[in-house]
Amino acid sequence: MIGKEHTRPLVERTAVIEKFSGKGGWTYISIPEASSKLGEPFGWLRVNGRINDYFFEQGLLQSMGNGMLFLPIKASIRKLLKKGVGDEVYIVLHEADDMTTEIPEELKLCLLDVPLAYERFKVLSETEKRQKIAWIYSVKKEETKIERIIKLIDQLLLKR
Repeated sequence: MIGKEHTRPLVERTAVIEKFSGKGGWTYISIPEASSKLGEPFGWLRVNGRINDYFFEQGLLQSMGNGMLFLPIKASIRKLLKKGVGDEVYIVLHEADDMTTEIPEELKLCLLDVPLAYERFKVLSETEKRQKIAWIYSVKKEETKIERIIKLIDQLLLKR
C-alpha cells in the first residue's frame, strides 16, 4: 500500500462474511461502525485496509439503504482467502484520507530545494499526494521521472 497507517482504525475486528438473499446477491461484510460520508456519491465511504492477509486500497463501503454500510467481497478475493459465506475473517479498515503518504526520498529532496513547493505539497490532501507520487513513479525512464518532478514543482509554484 502507498502510505502508512497513522490513525486508529475505523474498524478492527473479526467479522462474518454474509450474502444478500436472492439470485446474484452480493457477498459482503457488514460495517455498522461506519457512517456514510456526506458529499460522496450514494453516501459511499472510501477505505484502505485488509481482510486477513489480503491488503487493498480504495475499497468502497456502500449503503444498505438502512443507514448501515457494507464492504462487498468479490469472489476472487474470497477464493484467495479460502473463505465463504458464514466464515469469519479479521478486518482492519481506515478511511482512505486517514493515511499519511510517505514522500519518496528523491522527491522530498527536490521539493526541499524549493521551500515554497515543499510547503504547498505538504498541504495537499493525502489523496492528491498519492496521485502525484503515483504519476511521477509510474514511468520507466529516469529522465521522464525527472521531467515529471520538475513539472510538479512548477505546478506547485503556480498554485495560489
